[in-house]
Amino acid sequence: MALVVSSAASGQESGGKGSAARPEIAKPIQAAIELVRSKRGKEALAKVREAQAIQDRSPYENYVIDRVLGQAATLTGEPAVAARAFDGAASSPAASEAEKRQLLAAAAGQYYLAKDYHKAVEAAERHFAAGGGDRSVRTIQIQALYLANNFAAAGKLLAADLDAEEQAGKTPAESQLQLLANAVLQQKDLAGYGRAMERLLTHYPKRDYWMVVIQAVAARAGFSERLALDVARLKIETGIMRTTDEYLEASQLALQDGFPKEAMKIIDLGYAAGLLGNGVDAARHKRLKDMAAKNLADDLKAMARDEGQPASGREGKALFNDGFNLILNGKADKGLAMMEQGIRLGTGLKRLEHAKMQLAYAHHLAGQDPKAVQMYRSARGADGTEALARLWIIRLSRPS
Repeated sequence: MALVVSSAASGQESGGKGSAARPEIAKPIQAAIELVRSKRGKEALAKVREAQAIQDRSPYENYVIDRVLGQAATLTGEPAVAARAFDGAASSPAASEAEKRQLLAAAAGQYYLAKDYHKAVEAAERHFAAGGGDRSVRTIQIQALYLANNFAAAGKLLAADLDAEEQAGKTPAESQLQLLANAVLQQKDLAGYGRAMERLLTHYPKRDYWMVVIQAVAARAGFSERLALDVARLKIETGIMRTTDEYLEASQLALQDGFPKEAMKIIDLGYAAGLLGNGVDAARHKRLKDMAAKNLADDLKAMARDEGQPASGREGKALFNDGFNLILNGKADKGLAMMEQGIRLGTGLKRLEHAKMQLAYAHHLAGQDPKAVQMYRSARGADGTEALARLWIIRLSRPS
């Protein structure tokens, strides 16, 4: 941080408190000030050394020398020298409160450049304790804590700052959100890391972040395998399905669950991406596609046959699944009504929280994202259901 260079040797500024430097000190210091203004750091340092050679200096004279020495050393790229000088000037009784805050801010920055992170943190803390509020000093403080391996303290300060920014309606800097995630990860707090990454994803929904977060959720202890198709749906939604195996597994899961229309959609996406229909397994891919097409044709016949049939006497699970199939095939209103009725009945639905998440996804397919978000918010479950639901909320709560 740069300080405003003034005629400090005269004793007329606020920090002088009525004092004045002796001529033998004032003259070289004034010359050094002019040299600093001209960006001639080495020459300025030489003049400061002349003043330092004078014996029996007063506190005010030491204050003036340290202040100008800090400026000159900053110009010559000697941050350790500059930091100690600014620190010394800040500790002088000759420094006013305003100057003390400014000098401590400069000291923190120079200690940081000198990689003396503990001293940088200390100077920053003193700056704030003296009533300072320089945002650049807060950044230095947090980064110095992180580089000094005090990840918990860095994370705590950073989280508080980010909370304040979000509450004020501001978008936090991506670099600060990344730093928070890294600080939490360094503490081996995987759950906290997941939350930090979700926070990053909320403001910066990049594909790379989606990949990290979704993979982290799926890799958590206790994550249920039955959510694999839900994971695939989110991967497709966020554009991070990248391998042949992912498309094959997702389409096979959709077929197993009785949703051939969804399986066909996934297979078609795999073909469009050039990941299916090529190579030594092209024939296998073709057989899977033919199977999905046959199942879909059978499903369409069954839906046409059952059109207008009363729902009475049917269990909740059958109504729920048939309703989802209707939505997949473009009949959203009737399909959603059946799914909701199936949940109300509950018969045969062993996993209600998962059913809520699937109903939320159905609302999304029907173009009803606000209702989808509302339903995702109601989903609970430590098996991964709630974690996936939070990611869907992030995805659907902002424009694509």
